[in-house]
Amino acid sequence: MSTLVVIGQGYVGLPMALRAAQAGHEVIGLDLNETVVENLNRGTSHIDDVTSGMLAAGLEGGYKATLDPRCIREADVVVVCVPTPLSADGGPDLRAVEATARTIGEHVQPGAVCILESTTYPGTTEEIFAPLVTANGYTVGKDLHVAFSPERIDPGNQIYGVKNTPKVVGGITEQCTEKARDFYASFIDTVVPAKGAKEAEMAKLLENTFRHVNIALVNEMVRFCQELEIDLWDAIDAASTKPFGFMGFRPGPGVGGHCIPIDPSYLSHRVKAKLGYAFRMVELAEEINHAAPWYVADRCRAILNNERKPVNGSRILLLGVTYKPDISDQRESPAIPLANRLNAWGADIRYYDPFVPLWEFGGETQMEGERELEVALGEADLVVLLQPHSSIDLALVQATATCVLDTRGVMSRSKTVHLL
Repeated sequence: MSTLVVIGQGYVGLPMALRAAQAGHEVIGLDLNETVVENLNRGTSHIDDVTSGMLAAGLEGGYKATLDPRCIREADVVVVCVPTPLSADGGPDLRAVEATARTIGEHVQPGAVCILESTTYPGTTEEIFAPLVTANGYTVGKDLHVAFSPERIDPGNQIYGVKNTPKVVGGITEQCTEKARDFYASFIDTVVPAKGAKEAEMAKLLENTFRHVNIALVNEMVRFCQELEIDLWDAIDAASTKPFGFMGFRPGPGVGGHCIPIDPSYLSHRVKAKLGYAFRMVELAEEINHAAPWYVADRCRAILNNERKPVNGSRILLLGVTYKPDISDQRESPAIPLANRLNAWGADIRYYDPFVPLWEFGGETQMEGERELEVALGEADLVVLLQPHSSIDLALVQATATCVLDTRGVMSRSKTVHLL
């Protein structure tokens, strides 16, 4: 088994590190955050998908966290899982990738396999990452093996994790692909070699652009279906019975997380920068999905108006402010732009989310979530269901609230208004 260094101990890097340790690798989790490192070594996880029991097993099985980059000198394999947020010009902010690659280049020894997992545009591994990790004069494919393997972590997914989610990998050379494939095959059930690093990078962007565009399709359709008095959820359910050629996507209050709202922009930015023209499908999907929270705000205003109440001064309770159900991750959550819009109209915003004890939107001071759901439901002029966490009693919501807007189409219509 190998000595593995996983750089970045977040929602991608930590599960990867612990799965490799479980398979028998000696694993070092390298991170810049001193508090994170200290807590991990004490057995305290900061990631929803990693329980204290999982971390304890990893620590017993050969995992440890560190702040010291000199650990790279002992590594047979280095996997990079650092964030790549959007920059001001709409492209990926690669400063963390570049800094990490320079650090690897200072310490890595000949024969090591260096794998980038951070999502980015096609060409990053070959044009930016590889030159920096080989800065000491190493040759790719001979002295060092460099590859890209897109992360496929789905926070909160109880079925698919690191072990049973197929892993795509593409190296700069064929031998780089083989080395990276062999490494991942030691602890992941299925490894899929791509033609090269660019193809592996494109695979990740294709996956999320596919979802982005199809979510935008139904988020656009829900608007005119409301005016045409068509139950879009029922139509989607009916279409989903087709055993081929269709995949059901459902509308909602907007998209969130790191992947869907951000990853397609990497590709759009790359196309425009390199080829000089727009990736129009992505730009239109971004326009529609970014506007989805505003449409929800408009529906809130219309519902309150029907009740002869102005938005200004009305108490609106938001249920679930994370970007997806049953996790605490709030990155790019549509609850934030929705709350900002309603707050600007003078609404009294409250929220209930068992995963988020404190919440901040619009630069406001952190506010505490409602502790008693039944009381909060009874006091609200309008309840907006954004994320149906399994711990939220939807039957109680329907029985107690006087007015409910269900943005997910999961509640009975007897006492709720759907997004339609």
